Amino acid sequence: MAMLSVKPGQRFTVPDWHTNTKLISADAESQRSASHRVRQETRALRNETNNQAKWDEHDNQTRLTERISSVNRWKETLDKCLADIDEEIDALAKVKEAAERALQAKNLSLDIAIECLTLRESRRAIDVVRDPVEDELHKEVRVIDKAKRELQQRVNEAFEQLCLLQEARQQLSFDHRGKMEALEIDRVCLSLSVNSPNISFKVNPTRVPNGSTAVDEWEQNSQYNKDHAEAEMKASTKLREVIVLAIAQTLEEISEMEEDIRRLEEDLRRKMQDLKVAHTRLETRMYRPNVELCRDQVQYGLTDEVHQLEGTIRVLKLKLAEAQDALDALYRQLYRIQTDIGYKANSLVLDNKCMDSRRKLVVPAEKFVPEVDTFNRTTNRAPSPLKNGQLELA
Repeated sequence: MAMLSVKPGQRFTVPDWHTNTKLISADAESQRSASHRVRQETRALRNETNNQAKWDEHDNQTRLTERISSVNRWKETLDKCLADIDEEIDALAKVKEAAERALQAKNLSLDIAIECLTLRESRRAIDVVRDPVEDELHKEVRVIDKAKRELQQRVNEAFEQLCLLQEARQQLSFDHRGKMEALEIDRVCLSLSVNSPNISFKVNPTRVPNGSTAVDEWEQNSQYNKDHAEAEMKASTKLREVIVLAIAQTLEEISEMEEDIRRLEEDLRRKMQDLKVAHTRLETRMYRPNVELCRDQVQYGLTDEVHQLEGTIRVLKLKLAEAQDALDALYRQLYRIQTDIGYKANSLVLDNKCMDSRRKLVVPAEKFVPEVDTFNRTTNRAPSPLKNGQLELA
């Protein structure tokens, strides 16, 4: 007889089976609902983060653009300030050289005055007198000494001012180089995108580097450099005006000497005409008839006039020759000074080149950048030529 196989274990009722099915269906619905919610939240989060990332990138692009514009404005300001200070250094160096030439030119006048005083010390007996000539010679020595002291002071002041201008220029140049590098870096950053080949993760990129400054400090530093340079340029301009006034005294000597020579020549021509008149009168009176040819007062007066005029003409010619010699000596001295300055300027250029070459001994070749010697910027210029008997300072 066949036996009925019964599966061992618990038996569930039909209600239990329905209940279990409903539970599974409810769990599935709950999971689908949760999944839908997560999908919606994920989409919203993606949209939000994408928008935030785009806006952040856009905002930082704008900030970089504005920063580049701000740095570039300061860079252009420093460009102009550097050009202005270079121009002022050139002008002051030129005036300083002119003052040195004027100072050298004073030596001739001083030597002549001292020589005259020394020669007059050889007078003997009663002729050793303190006359107006000696007073004028001593006065001339004092005036020349005073002028030399003033010119030397101006030369020293010009040298000190050139040092101050050079220092201000170095500060401007350092600031300018920093801004050029900052512009290059920010422009590289502005050009970066997700497609750039050289982007990567960095270690702690949000760290604050040592030596960082606030925007206010950055602004104040550039403003200080600009104000400092402008103040030194203003002081240099005033000093140049003072030096030009001092130099004008030496130029005035040449001008006055030329004017004196012109007047001497004019007086000499006038005296020659007067002498012609006297000669003509004497010769004409030679033809008076008979007893009328007497040696009257007119004859004596005309004769004395001729002798007087001839003596005066001799003295004027001698003085004219002396004046011309003095003027020629001034010009020769100016030429010597200009020639010597040309030699020194050439030597200074060569020495500066040697200094640039020697910098390679202590500076790595890849970092070596020759510096422009703005302090001696004008030393390789030829001396200013004489124009109408005067030095051209402009």
